[in-house]
Amino acid sequence: MKATKALDSRSPARASKASVFDDLRSDILAGRLEPGSKLPFAGLVTRFGCSVGAIREALQRLAEQGLVVTEWQQGFRVTDISTEDLADLTDARCEIEILALRYAINKADVGWEAQAVSAHHILDRTPMYDEADPARFSEQWVEAHAAFHDALLHGCPNRRIRTAALSLRESAELYRRWSAPLHDRDRDIAAEHRAIIDAVVARDVDLASGLLCTHIRRTTDKLLEANQP
Repeated sequence: MKATKALDSRSPARASKASVFDDLRSDILAGRLEPGSKLPFAGLVTRFGCSVGAIREALQRLAEQGLVVTEWQQGFRVTDISTEDLADLTDARCEIEILALRYAINKADVGWEAQAVSAHHILDRTPMYDEADPARFSEQWVEAHAAFHDALLHGCPNRRIRTAALSLRESAELYRRWSAPLHDRDRDIAAEHRAIIDAVVARDVDLASGLLCTHIRRTTDKLLEANQP
């Protein structure tokens, strides 16, 4: 999977720690920084006009999200995309996210249900693709999509299961973004989301769990299919 490296220069004004993190994360997810590419401190300090400490903090936060990795005596680099990792990540998500959703449906109150319905309402009315770059998901849709799935998981009362599920979803973000150009335009993702929320509202644990697992695996299947030799 190749990306187009097209980093723009940032203003020489000193960037805040938050903006360094946000800009680097955006560049990775948008493909402006290629998977596996090195992230030298000197170049980033010059680009953002900030301290080494601010760069290090941003890179460490990105490493926690699985978007950046560090290697002994070699510094930081953008995480690689691999079919093996994607398959493992998908299996883990289908186990943990489904477990969290089952807990939520069985244990959460109507307040959680209302928040999930509200998050779906916003997602359902947000354009999926970027008008300026139709091959990419729009930032608004990406945010609404994450908010919807996070809302489903936040109903899980078991903090450790919920935290693990949310962490796995965050780790999958790079793959979700990269799936956009490969996305099957005949696939009705909006209908998939509606089916999931309908099953949640009906408190149908088995149906909602099955729909969510299928939803997760369809993106993985498309990416794996595209990378077949």
